[in-house]
Amino acid sequence: MSRRVAIIGGVGWYGFRPVVEEASFREMMFEAATRAYEDAGGLNPRTDVDAFASCQEDFWEGIAIADEFAPEPIGGTLKPVFTTPGDGLQCVANAYMMIKTGQFDIVAVESHAKPSDIINMHDVMLFAMDPITIRAINTPNYHALAALEAQAYMTRYNVPREALAYVVVKNKRNALYNDKASYGANLTIDEVLNSPYAVSPLTKLDIAPFVDAAVVVVLASEDVARRYTDTPPVWVDGIHWITEDPSLEFHNWEFPVHAMRAAEAAYKMAGIQDPIKELHFAEVDARYSFKELQFIEALKLAPIGEAHKLLLEGAFDRDGLFPVNPSGGALGEGVPLEVHGLARLVNAVLQLRGGEAGRMQLSKAEKAVVHSWRGVPTTTSVVAVLSR
Repeated sequence: MSRRVAIIGGVGWYGFRPVVEEASFREMMFEAATRAYEDAGGLNPRTDVDAFASCQEDFWEGIAIADEFAPEPIGGTLKPVFTTPGDGLQCVANAYMMIKTGQFDIVAVESHAKPSDIINMHDVMLFAMDPITIRAINTPNYHALAALEAQAYMTRYNVPREALAYVVVKNKRNALYNDKASYGANLTIDEVLNSPYAVSPLTKLDIAPFVDAAVVVVLASEDVARRYTDTPPVWVDGIHWITEDPSLEFHNWEFPVHAMRAAEAAYKMAGIQDPIKELHFAEVDARYSFKELQFIEALKLAPIGEAHKLLLEGAFDRDGLFPVNPSGGALGEGVPLEVHGLARLVNAVLQLRGGEAGRMQLSKAEKAVVHSWRGVPTTTSVVAVLSR
């Protein structure tokens, strides 16, 4: 169907702290949902919302069939609730398709995470890997997989470590303007380069830490979007996700083909021909510093192998040619597991609504691209194009 899909002002979040001690993940979901429905003009989820989509993963919860906890905290009891074991931005894509069918007018999207409750994170990550070829190696540090990709990328395109350090410095400095970012800092490139390695060539500062968080976003069809709020809606012009070959032995180690393919499809839906000229900023996955460079190239915001040169010239700074992660991204906010895509989306929505991003606000923000990756060891990327 041709009708457009909008985010109707309804964004709510809770947490974004290293440890949320005062609330369970269910209470975090409730807090985020309450704020989102109020932000959408006072929605009553039991009467106004047609369906709910929740992105979560049993292994993060430590509970089998964790989706049974999804309906009640977000007001979805006795309503259609669809759960997806994937990134929160994938749930936005699911909600988008549901609304496009014409069978649903308003869909609420939710994701949550409490990595502070996970005492065996390494074992969980190891369990996600191929049981025959990768898990059997029993690597003592799962970040080694990302480090190998970093080394392959840096060697192939002559990317200096200074470029990775610049990403860290830029994003942590941007995070100082973000009220929900826990890891903002004023660092120098030398401080990053001289910090201890986690696994070469990545230092501890090159790897985003975890945070507890919950986010709820409300989407609606064009014909009902203006009923609930006077806030101009943010339109979802295109959204797509791709999973590349999941086998680490066969996927491309030097370049994230999955992100490029997802971007191409999202741009086609949105009618974007030249992203760097038609868009104004990007929120991309940067849970590892080198990944920001890779994803900038995959999203066609720089030629392949050239992102580091533009970065070092300041092109992707807050006041540069094309701001990337003005919120500080994952390096500044932290990684809330499957909430990560919704975190990127919320920051973009606040920018696009004009004046609502606080000290993060950019001078020009009318169109944006949002990207999220599910992290090691996956090859799944989601890309969305938004406008106001």
